[in-house]
Amino acid sequence: MRFFLVLGSGNALLAILLAALAAHRLEASFSALQLRLWDKAVSYQLTHALALLAVALLVQQLPRQRRFRTAGLFFVLGILLFCGSLYLLAATGLEPLRYLTPLGGLCLVAGWTVLCQAALSGE
Repeated sequence: MRFFLVLGSGNALLAILLAALAAHRLEASFSALQLRLWDKAVSYQLTHALALLAVALLVQQLPRQRRFRTAGLFFVLGILLFCGSLYLLAATGLEPLRYLTPLGGLCLVAGWTVLCQAALSGE
């Protein structure tokens, strides 16, 4: 439980800091495309940080349900790959990073799928 609580709150904090960085520092030096990529990364990171906080609560309430942990791990991997690749792509322009973004998106989808399955199974 603590693992997901730390990762969820840490990612929420980081997303807010990165949004502030974009608004106060990067806006002058980034193109419109770079800012859109950055903003998309912030949005998805914050959304999935909240999902990790929900997973932390679910793991605490239903510790035997392993699917919640699996969903949380998919969310963590998705944040790293999806959001991380968008941040790096916006900051560096390295095109090969684009190939990581869909993999991260698949991890986020997998996390929501597993979370939904866990909720439906009622275990």
